[in-house]
Amino acid sequence: MSNVFKKFLKKRKRAKIQAQNQKAARTAGRNGDDYQQQLSRHRHAVIRKTVITASVVIAAAAALLIFIEKRSYRSYKTIQIHEQEDVVSNQYEMMSGKILRYSPEGASLVNNEMSAYWSSLYEMQNPVADINDDWAVIADVDGTELRIFNKEGEAGSVTTSYSIVKARISANGLVAAILDGGDSTWINYYASDGSLIAENQTHVEDPGYPMDIAVSDDGEIMMVTYQFIDGSDTTSYVAFYNFGDVGQNEPDRIVSGYTYEGVVIPEIEYLDADSSLALREDGFTLYKGRQIPKEAVTEKVDKEIVSTFSDDETIGMVFKNGDKDKKYTMKVYSPEGNLRFEKNFNIPYTTIKMSGGNILLYNDSQICVMNSRGTTKYTGTVDGSINNFIKIGWNRYLLVMDSGVRVIKLS
Repeated sequence: MSNVFKKFLKKRKRAKIQAQNQKAARTAGRNGDDYQQQLSRHRHAVIRKTVITASVVIAAAAALLIFIEKRSYRSYKTIQIHEQEDVVSNQYEMMSGKILRYSPEGASLVNNEMSAYWSSLYEMQNPVADINDDWAVIADVDGTELRIFNKEGEAGSVTTSYSIVKARISANGLVAAILDGGDSTWINYYASDGSLIAENQTHVEDPGYPMDIAVSDDGEIMMVTYQFIDGSDTTSYVAFYNFGDVGQNEPDRIVSGYTYEGVVIPEIEYLDADSSLALREDGFTLYKGRQIPKEAVTEKVDKEIVSTFSDDETIGMVFKNGDKDKKYTMKVYSPEGNLRFEKNFNIPYTTIKMSGGNILLYNDSQICVMNSRGTTKYTGTVDGSINNFIKIGWNRYLLVMDSGVRVIKLS
């Protein structure tokens, strides 16, 4: 075989091998592209399935919430009856998810079965409780005794030098109290163990008589509404005292104050760390600011307000509208001052309040439950005489009757 022919065969063999390699590469490329396409399609399918599943879950949850929000009940079931309870002396309020039961002889934290977690004895003539989450203060109004409690039991006590008019507690156990000293009044501030933090003497002439008091959640700001006579007009003054660094260089620690001529402001409260509320005879004013509160929103009505109610999430007013069939109008606002709903109704209530996020109305023999959006969850009559009505859990309520205490469930 000649050298020329051998070279030809080698060249042909190399060309064949090269062609095979190129074909294999093209095949591998196509297979790789197919794999990437399959992987991409699989990923899109998984994402699409996840999105569809999440959408179904969200839609189902939304439908459930709407159902719960709009659902009304026709009756109720009595879950528990406690006939041995001394409903003449005892008062009941919610505290730390449980029930604070207190009387002139003492206080206890109990569950739905009225079994006590703790109890404390004292002697008072007219005990009145103020509760803020896990803390409570019980004040002997017109007396001189203060008792401070948390969810574990008694934390501190105070014997004041003057008669107690009112006491309020913060979410961390600090207590502000209005004391009547005759010619002058005192506004005292106490730690959770009862030790005195600060005291401030006030006069009717300046800045006025203190009507109500409120404390911020952290206990750093104390809000006071004063009333005084300016000429022939009743005038109110709302003052904010800052007991932190911001207020140390201000006169009497007042960091902001607002005067309202011809307006009575009987109630004030803190909604959260940054928001506070003044309930006026002609509406309400909201204040915003953690260290130096400022006026934010004022809502006025031109009709006589017969009732107000509020909690951290709701501000409500009721006034007569002149309609014979539905003589009351209820307006409910958000903590930002936005109107949530307006509703006419004709329930002959004697008490209206917020409890567990619900609006509760009741009289001697009738109860009505509304949610914060204005849906009537239940309305009906009760056998016996009602002393108090409290929401104690999801769809569960405490009825304090003249014959004892009942736990009921709407059905």
